[in-house]
Amino acid sequence: QAGSDALATRTTAKLSADGQTYVLNGQKMWITNGAKAHFYTVFARIVDPDGSEHFSAFLIERTFAGVSTGHEEKKMGIKGSSTCAVFLDNVAVPAANLLGEKGRGHIIAFNILNVGRLKLGPFAVGGAKNVLALSAKYAKERKAFHTTIAEFGVIQHKLAEMCTRIYAAESISYRTVGLVESQLTNFSWDQPDAAQREMKAFEEFAAECSIVKVYASEMLDYVVDEGVQIHGGYGYHQDYAVERAYRDSRINRIFEGTNEINRLLTTGMLLKRAMRGQLGLVKAAQAVTAEILSGPSADFDSEDAPFAEETRIVANAKKIALMALGLAFQKFMTELEKQQEVLSGLADIIMDVFAMESALLRARKTQAAPESQAADMTQLIVRDGMAHLEVAARDLLGACSEGDSLKTNMAVLRRFARYEPVNSVALRRRIARRVLLAERYVAA
Repeated sequence: QAGSDALATRTTAKLSADGQTYVLNGQKMWITNGAKAHFYTVFARIVDPDGSEHFSAFLIERTFAGVSTGHEEKKMGIKGSSTCAVFLDNVAVPAANLLGEKGRGHIIAFNILNVGRLKLGPFAVGGAKNVLALSAKYAKERKAFHTTIAEFGVIQHKLAEMCTRIYAAESISYRTVGLVESQLTNFSWDQPDAAQREMKAFEEFAAECSIVKVYASEMLDYVVDEGVQIHGGYGYHQDYAVERAYRDSRINRIFEGTNEINRLLTTGMLLKRAMRGQLGLVKAAQAVTAEILSGPSADFDSEDAPFAEETRIVANAKKIALMALGLAFQKFMTELEKQQEVLSGLADIIMDVFAMESALLRARKTQAAPESQAADMTQLIVRDGMAHLEVAARDLLGACSEGDSLKTNMAVLRRFARYEPVNSVALRRRIARRVLLAERYVAA
């Protein structure tokens, strides 16, 4: 019943007088496979005799007396999965079924969420690839005005944009997987501290897991929407797979914590890590301030280096993010956590920077050749990302400064946000042609 507020569970657990069992009472909503599962991990508040409460996790079997399930929920999408409520009515649970330590259930809950958010990225990417393939095939078959709609520039634009956004989401997903794996060198479940090591690795990159969840779910929503549009009236018909994909996609922005909550978490976790000295945001922000005062810097790759302009744009995007973070913190200080609109705007900037850099790093690592699919998409991702984050930064500057200070900050923003445009029409046409030829997602 707590929804995205994972620690606000109303389910209670009270230890019996003999200390052998906990008696649980409560209700759990929206439980996937709740009517089919034989084993549940349940979070509850242990209530001590003195009234103190301890958020904890329990292992509960379906056969325990007092466990029951509600009716199957009638959902908009994901109809192939069972979803129902689970009721706990004076359920006696052996004390040995306490999972982990009393009062430490939040560690398990947050780790489950981090894993789920990260997994959602590749899931969304896979679903989007399928819709792109269906859309490309349909565009080549559907005829209008004496030609296939695949020949229409506006359809090619849609296909190219779908492919490009998939590439960006795929890049941040696997980059984050790599970051987590980098913390698990020589990892084995045979190690006595295996569970702790895994949880610590995910906790270290919890902000990135939230970014993956938000970015990928919103990418998928865009792709399925355009998929329906390419199919026209048939896309609205249940006989075509894109209709189902459209409905199934919508839940991804809600479960594993709503995208709004994950935006707040992204900025909040980064700021907390910075205040604990685990992230060098303060020094980085000071370096940006020093650069602003000293004038433009020429410390970039030579113009002949691969992706030189993209590298410069990403570097400046980071400076915009640091400037925005610094101004927001100076304006609101400890009250910043109450400024949800500001935190959400900062998260959008951070996500754009992460996607831009991830696509660029991927293209450089794979040594993408000029005019290759990866190179074309990277140019678009970096420039569109800068254009998008500049809008968010303008809003933030207006919320965090005024008067002469605002004018100065806007001048700095314009300086950092400048970039050399490319022929995006030509890039998208090339990207779309490759997709249409292969009738599927093309990354290289």
